[in-house]
Amino acid sequence: MFRRITENDWELYRKYVDAFYHTDAVNAPVPEENYRVTFDEMLRSDAYVKGYIFEYEGTPCGFTLLSKTFSQEAGGFSVTIEEIYIEEAFRGKGLATEFFDWLKAQPGIMRLRLEVEDYNKGAMRLYERMGFELLPYLQMVIDKQRQP
Repeated sequence: MFRRITENDWELYRKYVDAFYHTDAVNAPVPEENYRVTFDEMLRSDAYVKGYIFEYEGTPCGFTLLSKTFSQEAGGFSVTIEEIYIEEAFRGKGLATEFFDWLKAQPGIMRLRLEVEDYNKGAMRLYERMGFELLPYLQMVIDKQRQP
């Protein structure tokens, strides 16, 4: 099960984001102040970012963060799963599958995107079972926070 993040979820959100950014699923931790900026934006509007808390039998156990753009190539909205984290004890219980099935059924969403490290074979198998496929694109980025 999952639910939208609310203003009362700051500590829970911060805990899960911090755990996510200290796994090998990411290149490097991000400044904690970025957590707050993102959380505040989620509460301000859902135009750019939405967050959800995963729960299993009423117990919080993870989160996911989505961003949305419009894609001419896809012919509609493209949603990027920016982050997804489920505590290890709750993995394999179908939470991610349930969430992705729900997300794929949302009207207007024409594409789902996510990033995965190539050494994370378990995640790659899960995403492939859900219908994700590798894109032949390379991504390039400029991060203003990292500019000299």
